[in-house]
Amino acid sequence: MVEREVKLSFPSADDARAAIVAAGASPLRSRRLQEDVLCDTADESLRQRGCALRVRTEAGHSLVTFKGPVRPGVMKVREEHETVIGDGEVLMKVFEALALRVWFRAQKYREEFSSADLVITIDETPVGTFVELEGGEDAILTMTAALGRTPADFILDSYYRLFHQRRAQFGLAGDHMIFPAE
Repeated sequence: MVEREVKLSFPSADDARAAIVAAGASPLRSRRLQEDVLCDTADESLRQRGCALRVRTEAGHSLVTFKGPVRPGVMKVREEHETVIGDGEVLMKVFEALALRVWFRAQKYREEFSSADLVITIDETPVGTFVELEGGEDAILTMTAALGRTPADFILDSYYRLFHQRRAQFGLAGDHMIFPAE
């Protein structure tokens, strides 16, 4: 499967939600906490090839995703393979036995909407609020315009890169994009 997506920065989740609803999107999944871990070998062979291996956990469910290198272009386009995992903790033990280690952790609150050929998410992260548009190129461009934005506003960086670019601005320390303990 090929994934095509862009991110757009918004001042708040409320601003993003209002813009998405005004653009005619329908609610798909309610707000929930997602926890992602990115795994790699000690020599970072996946990262060196531009690939990612992610285990995502939310509400007791886990997904494992492999993402291939990003293809050059205006939008982030890459091969993606994803499947549901019965027990994320067992999978992590298998990865550890295969000499895969966690090199980055990220948390975000995610809410999803849908529109023709498009999934729209609001991601509230420790380094800001982002709307992700994932789907067909025409649908992404149409929704971008409906949100009052242009392709010049596209953010193609991963959350890892955004975290490293913005963590000082948000007063965060450490190597992982996680919410401060309350």
